[in-house]
Amino acid sequence: MFTFGVLYFALPLIGMFEFSLRKRRGTYSFDAYTTVLQDPQFQATFTYSVVMSLVTIALGLALVLPAAIWVRIRLPKMRPVIEFITLLPLVIPVIVIAFGYLRMFNTSSFLPMTGSASTTNILLAFGYATLALPYMYRAIDNGLRTLDVQTLTEAAQILGAGWFTIIFRIMLPNVFTALLSGAFLTFSIVLGEYVFAALLDRPAFGPYMIWTGGNRAYEPAALAVIAFTITWGCMGLIQLAGRLFPHTRAKR
Repeated sequence: MFTFGVLYFALPLIGMFEFSLRKRRGTYSFDAYTTVLQDPQFQATFTYSVVMSLVTIALGLALVLPAAIWVRIRLPKMRPVIEFITLLPLVIPVIVIAFGYLRMFNTSSFLPMTGSASTTNILLAFGYATLALPYMYRAIDNGLRTLDVQTLTEAAQILGAGWFTIIFRIMLPNVFTALLSGAFLTFSIVLGEYVFAALLDRPAFGPYMIWTGGNRAYEPAALAVIAFTITWGCMGLIQLAGRLFPHTRAKR
């Protein structure tokens, strides 16, 4: 069964990679990759998506880490409710969430955010943070489960530490590996996301991939291989981080 699973996933990828090398007739070459990497539109959209992914990671960290700590310390009975809320982006179709954002924050709404490029970028970052919420929250919550959060917080408060110190100097280093996992997953999601970027008319990498797929022959396969390699690279970095920064579960 394991061999069958490997072949089921590996053979299409091998075929796609082999097809991406056929741009030069009669021989294998990396011409499709060269064309893609030298395309100014690829460079602009990829850079834009990388910047937006970093902004989304910072936004998700600022929102989720304090909330997860507060729930574990002050509202433990609300954890099932919070977990259900964080799962909603997986249940609700992305197109529905995107249209809801456009309906609530268009130029005729009480908080117009689509009237300029800068505010639209902010709205897109919040949209990406919404899509990445289930993964970021699960990663941080799993990291906090390895700690005795209540004892650490009480000890820090006895020593005079404020909430900023507790969150960013005590909790953050202890859940660093979990944060990296959430960050890399968020990066992968933002890099290939299409619906939000297309509806908000942003020059992101996802719409560029779709446009290339409708107008080129071999370049879309090369783009898919590049995107797949980046995604698996992020997964590998998660595993590497887990080995470089090991931690044990807190004793109860």
